[in-house]
Amino acid sequence: MNSKNELVISINGLRMMYGDTYVLRGIDLDVHQGEIIGYIGPNGAGKSTTIKAMLGLVEGYSGEIRIFGSDISNGDISYKSRIGYVPETAELYDALTASEYLTFIGNLYGLSDEQAEWKAKRLIDLFGLSDVYQSRISSYSKGMKQKVLLVSSLLHNPDVLFLDEPLSGLDANSVIVVKEILAQLARQGKTIFYSSHIMDVVEKISNRIILLDGGEIIADGSFAELKEKSQVGSLEAIFNQLTGFHEHQNIAKQFVSIVQEV
Repeated sequence: MNSKNELVISINGLRMMYGDTYVLRGIDLDVHQGEIIGYIGPNGAGKSTTIKAMLGLVEGYSGEIRIFGSDISNGDISYKSRIGYVPETAELYDALTASEYLTFIGNLYGLSDEQAEWKAKRLIDLFGLSDVYQSRISSYSKGMKQKVLLVSSLLHNPDVLFLDEPLSGLDANSVIVVKEILAQLARQGKTIFYSSHIMDVVEKISNRIILLDGGEIIADGSFAELKEKSQVGSLEAIFNQLTGFHEHQNIAKQFVSIVQEV
């Protein structure tokens, strides 16, 4: 971490309950400009809740979230103009064409129709979707919709990008392209908060990995640092070691034995 870089996100004592259960149990986290944060953990660990809290999409948390130096609970939502977001599951306006949808999103972020169309068309072309740019999104495959979402999150040149399973449905070539896009954005000072279950991708693109389990941060460091502490070779192995999940081989063996029954 480069301490001279701007502190972009600061979370102190973040707690969140759903019903009688704590989903977040006191998250403390500082994120600086230009970092690619790999935010990982088992299902239910609190990853998406953390992101939604930072985006102002959930209420009822305790603790403090500061983005660009301002407490987001103060009612000022101007910080949202400087962030982009790709949710894990998104509801696109399927009745619109990609052109109409991206122009609409651009308008929400203050771009004129001409600016939004000019940028969106060129970005969509680079993703290989020029032939269907004027087609309704309802005709798109999952991977095509994901590309539209990625474009929509970047159209306004945000300073911070929140990505929740952003590679879902993408073909291998597009995954390579998106990984390189993220690396180049980070080099230009953009901050990327990346949540995924795909460990090898998180391992390769993140310069800092944060492992969440049971609503608490249980590891925080570069892949090399986590590897040195855990004495195992891959992020998946580190994940299994730190979260106490050692049953994968046994479960897989039982699964395969059932499949092979006659």
